[in-house]
Amino acid sequence: MSGNSKSVVLLSGGMDSCVTAAIAAQTNSLALVHASYGQRTERRERQAFDAIADFYGVSDRLVARLDHFRDIGGSALTDPALAVPEREQIPRFGEGIPVTYVPFRNAHFLSVAVSWAEAIGASSVWIGAVAEDSSGYPDCRPEYYCAFQELVRAGTRPETRIEIVTPVIQMRKSDIIRRGIELGAPLHLTWSCYQGEREACGACDSCLLRLRAFEETGVADPIPYRARVAR
Repeated sequence: MSGNSKSVVLLSGGMDSCVTAAIAAQTNSLALVHASYGQRTERRERQAFDAIADFYGVSDRLVARLDHFRDIGGSALTDPALAVPEREQIPRFGEGIPVTYVPFRNAHFLSVAVSWAEAIGASSVWIGAVAEDSSGYPDCRPEYYCAFQELVRAGTRPETRIEIVTPVIQMRKSDIIRRGIELGAPLHLTWSCYQGEREACGACDSCLLRLRAFEETGVADPIPYRARVAR
């Protein structure tokens, strides 16, 4: 990739996407896109997105409303009838796909990002997907992004060249934190919890992955927690 080009970064407000933005910012000017899709912590994630965008001084921002995910259902993140599992209910990595998986969600996110990238002449779309140390979501695997890259090539203008970039996909969460610290990423502005908006619950899958990663790095997690479940 050439330096100083425009890059669209999918920024949920979480730690992985924040560090992805920090990596992209080293060589490219940023355009940040955020998806509000009826998730439980929608307002809190939007707050994190805005704070991180302000931190990097990014004015090119797009907030996509994907409310159809509420109607689709099938995920504890969007369906209030489904409970977000806590520690004793969460399958270990490789043992199954948890109920927090949102069906085919990242395809919707990437489609918005690619559409915007083509419209504004950006050369790449960055997403903070993590394969090994995630919850086992199928749309976080490297082969998924290789397939989507081919879709971009087939479905855009002949002269369009948009690269899908997944800089943290092979990293563990602890390595993502270390990289973020190296780059001065504002990890204190990020939000990962599936349930809380004022304080993180400390018990959902996302909180547990995050807390374990900070513990492995020997660095204190800078966000507030209601409780921290023993791991």
